[in-house]
Amino acid sequence: MRKTTRYPVEGANSLWHVYKTVPFLKVVKNFIVIQLARYTPFLGMKNWLYRTFLGLKVGEQTSFALMVMLDVMFPEKISVGRNTVIGYNTTILAHEYLIKEYRLGPVDIGSEVMIGANSTILPGVTIGDGAIVSAGTLVHKDVPAGAFVGGNPMRVIYSKEEMEKRWAEDPIYGKNK
Repeated sequence: MRKTTRYPVEGANSLWHVYKTVPFLKVVKNFIVIQLARYTPFLGMKNWLYRTFLGLKVGEQTSFALMVMLDVMFPEKISVGRNTVIGYNTTILAHEYLIKEYRLGPVDIGSEVMIGANSTILPGVTIGDGAIVSAGTLVHKDVPAGAFVGGNPMRVIYSKEEMEKRWAEDPIYGKNK
């Protein structure tokens, strides 16, 4: 179950209420910063922009690939651990506007996580340390630490223990390195 807070709305769908929930100028500033960061090839600059102007918690040596799209309305609800890779064109959302409600939830991505290209991470999700998210995955629930997940809907492909067994003899990822 995702950890989101639900806010009901009346009348028009919740997106019509957007500027009652988040200031317009905040969205404009966030949009500009996110667009600059999406296209810059400098990883350190991206992290600095995210920390300084968006309030993201970003660990050291974390890499956001080209075209990563962060939540433009509530980026401060996103945190990413150290030495994590967020793949090309991944979207990370901390909000969802629906017909009769909108929902907000933190996104916590652990350390040494690999998120494949074109993945979408929904609000209220935690991705544990050392997890691997396959390319094109819709992350709609928590990912256990060390697990390999993928698909739409997302499912666990290998548990942490199965991954450790698979990589036991690997010269790069194995214990015998």
